[in-house]
Amino acid sequence: MPATAPRKTPASRARPKPDMDALLRYNAKRNFEVTPEPRADTSARTDGALGYVIQKHWASRLHYDFRLELDGVLLSWAVPKGPCFDPKEKRMAIHVEDHPVAYGGFEGTIPPRQYGAGTVIVWDRGTWEPVGDPREGLRAGKLVFRLHGEKLAGLWELVRIAKPGDRQDPWMLFKKRDAWARPLAEYDVIAALPDSVIEKPLGLLEAREPRGSGGDAAPPALQVASATELPGARPMDTLPETLEPQLATLAKSPPERGDWIYELKLDGYRLLARFDARGRVKLYTRNGNDWTAKMKPLAATLESLGLRSSWLDGEITVLRDDGTPDFNALQNAFDRSRTESIEYFLFDAPFFDGQDLRDTPLRARRAWLRQWLDANDVARLRFSADFAADPASLLQSAAKLGLEGLMAKRADAPYTCGRSETWLKLKTHERQEFVIGGFVDREGGSREVGSLLLGYYDDTGQLLQYAGNVGSGWTASVSADLHKRLVRLESKQSPFPAGSVEPGRWPRRTLGKERWVTPELVAEVSFSGWTPDGSVRHAVFQGLRIDKPARQVRREHTKPVLAALGAAKHRVSGVKVTNPERVIDAATGLKKLDLVRYYESIAEWMLPHLKGRPCSLLRGPTGVGGELFFQKHDDKLSIPGLRELDPGLWPGHAGLLEVPEAEALVNAAQMNVIEFHTWNSTARRIGEPDRMVFDLDPGEGVPWQRVQEAAVLTHTLLTELGLKAWLKTSGGKGLHVVVPIAPKLDYDTVKAFSQAVVQHLARTVPSRFVAKAGAANRVGKVFVDYLRNNHGATTVAAFSARARPGLGVSMPIAWDQLGGLKSGAQWNIGNAREYLSFQKSDPWADYWRSRQTLAKAMALLDFSNRP
Repeated sequence: MPATAPRKTPASRARPKPDMDALLRYNAKRNFEVTPEPRADTSARTDGALGYVIQKHWASRLHYDFRLELDGVLLSWAVPKGPCFDPKEKRMAIHVEDHPVAYGGFEGTIPPRQYGAGTVIVWDRGTWEPVGDPREGLRAGKLVFRLHGEKLAGLWELVRIAKPGDRQDPWMLFKKRDAWARPLAEYDVIAALPDSVIEKPLGLLEAREPRGSGGDAAPPALQVASATELPGARPMDTLPETLEPQLATLAKSPPERGDWIYELKLDGYRLLARFDARGRVKLYTRNGNDWTAKMKPLAATLESLGLRSSWLDGEITVLRDDGTPDFNALQNAFDRSRTESIEYFLFDAPFFDGQDLRDTPLRARRAWLRQWLDANDVARLRFSADFAADPASLLQSAAKLGLEGLMAKRADAPYTCGRSETWLKLKTHERQEFVIGGFVDREGGSREVGSLLLGYYDDTGQLLQYAGNVGSGWTASVSADLHKRLVRLESKQSPFPAGSVEPGRWPRRTLGKERWVTPELVAEVSFSGWTPDGSVRHAVFQGLRIDKPARQVRREHTKPVLAALGAAKHRVSGVKVTNPERVIDAATGLKKLDLVRYYESIAEWMLPHLKGRPCSLLRGPTGVGGELFFQKHDDKLSIPGLRELDPGLWPGHAGLLEVPEAEALVNAAQMNVIEFHTWNSTARRIGEPDRMVFDLDPGEGVPWQRVQEAAVLTHTLLTELGLKAWLKTSGGKGLHVVVPIAPKLDYDTVKAFSQAVVQHLARTVPSRFVAKAGAANRVGKVFVDYLRNNHGATTVAAFSARARPGLGVSMPIAWDQLGGLKSGAQWNIGNAREYLSFQKSDPWADYWRSRQTLAKAMALLDFSNRP
């Protein structure tokens, strides 16, 4: 059983040896020469907290085995629908035979014809505390307890409902009302967290997301002696020489509060500290510039701590007397080489003392960092605290203090290099960096700056867009210093596009008085908003940024993060689901909410097949039985998170769409998108496909076995041509064979080659294949559709649902799974994600690394000599 924040309880002090009589039924049902399950034994137990485990078991049908450790055995209940945080949801729990404690760590496949044949994963694990005497509770049929797990927490209850003469021993499992209770409409833990906690450890839920008591016990503090004990920690051979820091996305409003922590957004410079194997410290800016020499006092302070092989992440600032950050004072500290006053606020530890903590949940990383800082109380080194208050109230308080805003961070998220949406910036007012492209002298003061002309670079980093001017926010001495710096950079040519600095965007009295400069200096500016023509309103200069190169300055765009500060109903990842109970498939009874939750849960798997690739959306406002229509371009019903690609990619057409992130996927499902279809090329190389698709489409009267044979024959031919191919179900009647290729040839060439392959199949095995489209041509045969390889043609994406009765899913599979398939729609949105939670490896893992060309295959097929 796992060691997760153990607690001593009266029931856990005396740990008897298991009674073999209690395990006789367990042993009697199993042949241990065949099954990998552990054999029951009478090994002595050590003292410690009582463990619990929930195993997800796909046997004849999917269910959850709920097990509580007591008296040396695991008391066990089979819970068909699994646990739920909603106290209104009473879940049937059938009391079954006791299991040995060793069974709590079992994951694997129980062979056919053995008891419980199927696959088992550890869905949750942790410790439990009985409320009262658990043995008396079992006898009375009422067991109340607290769970401290990776997915479950708080008070729960098991109640026996058996009647005299019942063949089974039925109980009910349900959540007690406390701080952890949540309506099922708001959160379904089964759908949200379907995977093994051994394969994907989450760490203690109470550490990731502490909550008030409301009758429950206070969440336990972090109880680990070293970073090696943190969930997700991995020993590393070599500390990375460089580290790209995690960056936040600007958001319009706070996200749903439950899984997020909030820190004050400090007004300073980002700084990362690297400790090598000898404890020597180097200090780096967010762009990798070495600032150790500029901050020798801080480097010496850090080296005194004796830390080795680590990267710490934080923000440096100078504090006013009232404790608030002073950006100008920080800049002056560097200008005057007096950095002793700088404070270093640490907020993360992606690497610590030889351990890679990037996969450790943020809450646990921060708890460990705070524990370490508390034990090493050093001046000028601080922990960046987080606050449990309502984010709207925190923002109001930050605004009153004159602070920049808040940082919202997903408490369960890993450390991700680069820009992410698990870190969000929430600002009290508009503020960002701008490049200085010119200036005007102050009237009556030729050695001081009157106004600065501001700009930002477009996405290419080549064109400096004009963004207005700023003429306030500096003292006379700062104005003179700016003037001196800018004169040294003066240029005869404007760095802005011709005509962009013109009347209406620049005061008339200053026209013709502009002095242009080489765009090197970066200014931090606050402002009230943007004008329609793209200039800042009421701008105020805050200081120069010496930590950010001019070429990296872009206009910041906010991401629409839907607030859920009130009573949320039917929200998925913060997205409000309208008409959630509407049945969209009469054949299965599946609802719109099921579809939205499916796409939320599948995002990690599906996004690699969508990112960077033009996508068409098939929408069904009333479900699969109603009107369906394709959307290839943006419209008035814009979907948040969806990205419109450059219209120039496909001349004569409006801009194509891309689904770049999970938010877009969930929002699209909320807007009734059922299917996602992608091009065979990416937006970066739109005219050169990087894959070839063969759609095996069975005609009328073709049995499923013939479709399987057709896939094998197609695979065999491609293999003989030297091409590796991958397989997925179509989600409908057929199969898709996908061949990744290096993007070197145009669409016409790739399509012609794919047609030649299909024609070869039809000539070689005419009883099985047909190369001509049309229902009449393929009666009793399989048409291998090569037309998917046309320019502008699309294929349903991997993991996409299909807008057909049953809501089948296009599932990537391994070739050795083909023989066991029952249809091309074997999985649907109701069971696809559960199926994936049992898969230990990705059958398409090597697909992304394939860089094969068609040259050899064309020669073997004598393609070059074809007319």
